[in-house]
Amino acid sequence: MNANEALITKFYTAFANADAQTMSECYHPNVHFIDPAFGLLKEEQVSKMWKMLILRSKGNIKIEFSNIKADDSTGSANWVATYNFSKTNRNVINKIAAEFVFQDGLIIKHTDSFDIWKWAKQAFGPAGYLLGWTGFFQKKVQKQALLSLQNFRESK
Repeated sequence: MNANEALITKFYTAFANADAQTMSECYHPNVHFIDPAFGLLKEEQVSKMWKMLILRSKGNIKIEFSNIKADDSTGSANWVATYNFSKTNRNVINKIAAEFVFQDGLIIKHTDSFDIWKWAKQAFGPAGYLLGWTGFFQKKVQKQALLSLQNFRESK
């Protein structure tokens, strides 16, 4: 296992242990994060997002990770998050492909990809099934996720 594979392992092990502080330590100060739910987050927003997600799960999130690969500049991993979506209390099993770019021994870019329609069907039930594939619905989900993060940041 090389240093960047160890860094990815450290990141997901910390996530599985609900340790937002250690997750944050894996990121470069100028990190950029992108995923279908939040869109683009930068710098301290990224660590705050993970902290918010961990706190909102109240210990009821299961994280599994596999297929960690990395070289000196890039890496990837697969991970699965199993949890109850806070807005609807519906069970979600989200399968995610992560891509990383490294700088100075830390993660500078983190991109998570997943099927937003599949996620919406689980998180929102029939409404997610009917509308989850639409740009309108996806923008609404992203707007709500960003608002939740903003409210969380302001409350801390």
